[in-house]
Amino acid sequence: MRIAVGGFQHETNTFAPTKADYAAFEQADSWPSLQRGEGLLSAFKGMNVPVAGFIDAASSGNTLLPLVWCSATPSAHVTEDAFERVMAMMLEELRNAGSIDAVYLDLHGAMVTEHYDDGEGEILARVRALIGPDIPLVASLDLHANVTERMVAQADALIAYRTYPHVDMAETGARAAAHLTHLVKSGTCQAKAMRRLDYLIPLTAQCTLIEPAARLYGFVAEAEGRVTGNGRVSSVSFTTGFPPVDIPECGPVVIAYGDTEAAAAEAAERIAAAGREAEPDFREKLWSARDAVAHAIKHSSPGKGPVVLADTQDNPGAGGNGDTIGILAELIAQDAQNACLAVLFDPESAARAAEAGEGATVSLALGAKTGGAPGERPLEGAFEVMRVTNGEFLASGPFYGGARMSLGTTVRLRRGGVQVVVASRKGQCADKEMIRHTGLDPQGLAILAVKSSVHFRADFGPMSSEVLVVESPGPNTADLAKLSFTRLRKGLRVTPMGAGFGE
Repeated sequence: MRIAVGGFQHETNTFAPTKADYAAFEQADSWPSLQRGEGLLSAFKGMNVPVAGFIDAASSGNTLLPLVWCSATPSAHVTEDAFERVMAMMLEELRNAGSIDAVYLDLHGAMVTEHYDDGEGEILARVRALIGPDIPLVASLDLHANVTERMVAQADALIAYRTYPHVDMAETGARAAAHLTHLVKSGTCQAKAMRRLDYLIPLTAQCTLIEPAARLYGFVAEAEGRVTGNGRVSSVSFTTGFPPVDIPECGPVVIAYGDTEAAAAEAAERIAAAGREAEPDFREKLWSARDAVAHAIKHSSPGKGPVVLADTQDNPGAGGNGDTIGILAELIAQDAQNACLAVLFDPESAARAAEAGEGATVSLALGAKTGGAPGERPLEGAFEVMRVTNGEFLASGPFYGGARMSLGTTVRLRRGGVQVVVASRKGQCADKEMIRHTGLDPQGLAILAVKSSVHFRADFGPMSSEVLVVESPGPNTADLAKLSFTRLRKGLRVTPMGAGFGE
């Protein structure tokens, strides 16, 4: 087969302070920089990303035709300029590819642009218009996708992750390759079914390592491949949605594909019914920064592993800029010992500390420079420079594993018993190497605050003594009832068991 391969990834938080321009897609961060042409086929080798899994699974016996792949750190809307420039490149490469048998796209599913509510729906529609109705078009999606009716209509199959932390991204690409191969070889289309849930799920409650998501994804795995009197179910996906997105089609969706409409509909309805029943269990406890730090100081002890504080509202993986200082200030104010926060985004402070050099003491106004927490001021004071690095290292954990990370000039600072890793580029703290490359072993800490919501659990969870989800000020609002939604569909419950929007 001749298979065109590309990708365009962005998770949009419409309440976040900073938009994703074209430069954000060009640069390398947690993932490679924008890839166009042959380099795309080798840039992801060994990485836990969907396109890597697809390429590995589909390479043997097939000709892969590279288009364009790019991603940007989650943020507010993708600019119109960025979207149109990337799509122009993708469609140009697709036109130049000649005769093709299928198209695979590595998408997120929660992209909102300045001019389109449904970024992926527009991507799929433009590709479909170019290839026609008969060539299979398959896309992999993030577990947090806000799947739209247009996306389902334009694609022959949408295959989503089943883990959060997303340790199965490459595996999902491989599953997409298997499904695409079946479509081409069988020459038949699969029937589709889509079901929506009528409530939003907080991000930190979506973790598949805990209930009720662990149970629901067990049902998803059981449903796929099941043969009933109505035929075989070939694929089932449950996307829990990315909630801080003010569009009508925000929220959880079940998608099923099968030999018949009845088989697909039965599978989709079974998972959706389980999701409706689980609604009360998706409610979560949030800690204030003051209470979380006090609890961590009281309950941490040597040898047990750190108490981990998830700074979810400033998670760069969900639209935060990684520079709010609420938890850091509280750690210092309460005189926490053997504590660390990672990773704080502050290029100016990182540069000044690097210039001063290791062992120096430097006065800094740390963090709070992007307006992520309105009214918050930088944390001023003297900090000892413990380590200076170039921010280049190989991630080793199950989420980022295999990725060559690039945080720019990075420093580890200390004030009293509290240390902080400060970087020049944003990055969700979900891998031990983000701290370890500065010479500090996170496992030996008493308290560890991470700018992450859930992905940190894959690498830090096994070594932690306890995990607290902290509601410290930041743009990724954890309590969805506090967001100023204006465009959700009527009746959608903004929080589990909460009131319906517009009712």
